[in-house]
Amino acid sequence: MEPGADHQGRPDQGRPDQGRPDQGRPDTRGPADDEGRAAEGRLRVTRSLSIPMDEISWRATTSGGPGGQHANRASSRVEVRFDVTASRSLGPRQRERVLERLGPVVRATASDDRSQARNRQVALERLAARLAAALRVDPPRRPTRPTLGSKERRLADKRRRSDVKKRRQTGSDPDA
Repeated sequence: MEPGADHQGRPDQGRPDQGRPDQGRPDTRGPADDEGRAAEGRLRVTRSLSIPMDEISWRATTSGGPGGQHANRASSRVEVRFDVTASRSLGPRQRERVLERLGPVVRATASDDRSQARNRQVALERLAARLAAALRVDPPRRPTRPTLGSKERRLADKRRRSDVKKRRQTGSDPDA
């Protein structure tokens, strides 16, 4: 039997979990843009931020739980990780905000589908959504003054409650 062949003499096709150099990293390079970088090889987070795919690591594992032959053998669950501290694509304020809200490593997983490719896409979408939410700056709250109507309603409720308590004290209870 030849090395690199299976037990029936066929050439080995290589399983995804057997340490190939490209293990866990399909080719995400698209057509090159003006700067020579891959146009499709980036994860769009916000209008002003897109992360190169080489800053995102991912791995595929078997899904948990019951499932039979396919679920126990196929590596369809996908986990994507983004290292915030080592990222070159984040600016200093963005990095500070993400570190404060999400920590040094941001993870997202997906095991919704039987397809690893679809789960990878879902996990990347979830990662982008988490990063976008962490980068969102809430506008500062401007305190407003209570309206005249709300003041009048509050005082009328206080008077009504006060009257109820006064009636209890005077002994106007018919049972007494």
